[in-house]
Amino acid sequence: MKLLKQLCEIHAPSGEEYRMTEFLLKYIKKEKKKWKTEPEIFYGEEFQDCIVLKFGKPRTAIFAHIDSIGFTVRYQNQLLPIGSPDAEIGTLLVGEDSMGPIECSLSFDNENHAFYNFGRQIDRGTSLTYKIDFRDSKSFIQTPYLDNRLGVYVALQVAETLKDGVIVFSCWEEHGGGSVPYLAKYIYENWKVKQALIADITWVSDGVEAGKGVAISMRDRNLPRRKFVNQLIEIARKRKQKFQLEVEGMGSSDGRELQVSPYPFDWCFVGAPQQNPHTPDEKVHKDDIKSMISLYEVLMKDL
Repeated sequence: MKLLKQLCEIHAPSGEEYRMTEFLLKYIKKEKKKWKTEPEIFYGEEFQDCIVLKFGKPRTAIFAHIDSIGFTVRYQNQLLPIGSPDAEIGTLLVGEDSMGPIECSLSFDNENHAFYNFGRQIDRGTSLTYKIDFRDSKSFIQTPYLDNRLGVYVALQVAETLKDGVIVFSCWEEHGGGSVPYLAKYIYENWKVKQALIADITWVSDGVEAGKGVAISMRDRNLPRRKFVNQLIEIARKRKQKFQLEVEGMGSSDGRELQVSPYPFDWCFVGAPQQNPHTPDEKVHKDDIKSMISLYEVLMKDL
């Protein structure tokens, strides 16, 4: 889990993904020669802070967002949320401004507005994220930002054996999206790829349990095309994969942006369930991580 821990420790909230981009590019360029198929790497100003990897003759793309939730410093010790953080009073936040590294604590007023407690004023516009406390036990990984550093981790594991496919590392997902439309345009117009798997992290719920396998989401706030979802389920059953079916009425992902794009993408959210979403204590069962990697490897071969 060394790589996963490294990914979680990178300060990269929505809008500041460049640190994660730099880490991923360095990692990919170092490791790609060991992979079964060496990918073409697409990045730069045309892609902002996103990265696209093309393997062989792709039919299906994996989308994994590289940003996280957090806070932005406003005025008079005020904090604005980046995405939808869910933290308690006293939660430790970290960042850096013109005067150096920051470790401060979170507080709220009577109207639930967020503030920071620190020995000085922090530069306005500075981003703050949860201080990482990576806990690796026999059965679970618990740490801030498994959503979606675990999705990125899974994509990198799948990359090692991938023969044909596209892996897309996207931005801004936690704060409204924005990068997927131009990424979808690029991979559809260049390679006619129109199938997508969303490598993200979902929730433990009354119907999805920890340790019972990766979740194939039949719907969330959005409705993927049932014919495509059924195809995934059939492959998973035929290949005897451990999985569970999720049906939710809320939550969203990069899949939403694919669905509203002008390109005919079929998509499905396939991700490990976690407890305590968007808190400093996100928790995922190790069996579900293994299940997620295994199912992605199978789907990228059979779709």
